[in-house]
Order: sequence, then structure tokens, then C-alpha cells
Amino acid sequence: MSSELNNQRPLSPHLSIYKPIPTMVMSILHRVTGASLYFGTLLFVWWLFAAATNAAYFEWVNAFFGSLAGRFILFCYTWALMFHLLGGIRHLFWDTGRLFEKSTTTKLAWLTLAGSIILTILIWIVGYSVR
Repeated sequence: MSSELNNQRPLSPHLSIYKPIPTMVMSILHRVTGASLYFGTLLFVWWLFAAATNAAYFEWVNAFFGSLAGRFILFCYTWALMFHLLGGIRHLFWDTGRLFEKSTTTKLAWLTLAGSIILTILIWIVGYSVR
């Protein structure tokens, strides 16, 4: 009897039947950047640990972060932080029941992406100019 009931139940929707829309992609990216911030924060803790250990180890860690790979990781971490921040601000507006119109949510999705890229570049420009 129970197997007959299971055969009559509808299939649960999944990603392969949905057309990706900007808000859906930004939601997924928001989760991915949130998870990647854990990794970046561990790198920051590593840097702090090196600063508290000794000068030679600190110089070695700084050399890693100063390398091309290290700078790329730091650049991606900066972008993930800015993207997640702007996505969080967008969600704060939604929590108040505002900005739920379809055209507005799509514009906010694109603004979140564009804003995160612009802020990341500006942060790096300022960082290099005060260096």
C-alpha cells in the first residue's frame, strides 16, 4: 500500500528544471561567498599567528601573501567580503518587506554584483596608494 502512495506523489523540483535568473544566481553566490569567507578568515588568523610567533615566520607568511598567488587569494577574499556584505544589505531591506517587485529584485541582483566588483577594485587602489 505505501509503495502505491509513493508512486503517486509529485517529484520535488530541482535546479535542472529552473532557468537561472539573476536573483537565484546571486543567492547561490551569496552562500558560496559566505562559505569562502571562513577559509579567508583562517588565512587572516594564520597571518596573525605568524605576527605573534617570530619575525622569520612572519616574513615567510608575508612573502606568501605578497606573491602572485597570495595576492589573487586576497583579491578574491576582498571580493567575497564585499559581495557578501552587499547581499546582506539587500536581505536587510527584504526583511523589512521592501523591494520585492520583480524588476527591483533583478536590478538589486545586478547592483550587488557590480557594486562588489567596484568596491573591491577601489579597496585595492586605495591599498596600493597608501602602501
